Amino acid sequence: MSLGVVLHEPEQPGNTGAIGRTCMCAGASLHLIEPLGFFTDEKSVRRAGLDYWPRLAPTQYHDYEAFLAAHPGARIWYVTTKAHRTIAEADYRDGDFLMFGKESAGIPEEILRLHPDRCVRIPMAAGERSLNLSSAVAVALYEALRHLDYAGLEKCGELHRLTWERERE
Repeated sequence: MSLGVVLHEPEQPGNTGAIGRTCMCAGASLHLIEPLGFFTDEKSVRRAGLDYWPRLAPTQYHDYEAFLAAHPGARIWYVTTKAHRTIAEADYRDGDFLMFGKESAGIPEEILRLHPDRCVRIPMAAGERSLNLSSAVAVALYEALRHLDYAGLEKCGELHRLTWERERE
């Protein structure tokens, strides 16, 4: 079971780093559509403290069309503040992608208009602009995973020093 997170022209390295960590924990792949507002070479990610970046192995694409060509027939959910449907109303499936736009402008409206049935939004208080990109990815990704019953993820956590006291019958 796997989902993919697609960032269309992300601008902030801190957001992308946090999103990468979320993807690692969620078992999701990360896809970056250029241009990026930062460098992803080994020296840059090491300096940013992204020790998990090589294990994440994000895939980069020259542009949106290159992403589509690499994933023909992909089901993409376009997460945007402009959608009529919410993230809870989507019919997520194994292999789906969740796409997010850059921090300053979101996903280009030219793309959104081509896929109105695949546009979803995170409900927010009236008049508010948007969540931080890394927060939005976490909310939407885990909503999609909830729909898929968190397939492939751990179902129970363990304490570090102690053990859970089991219920007594």
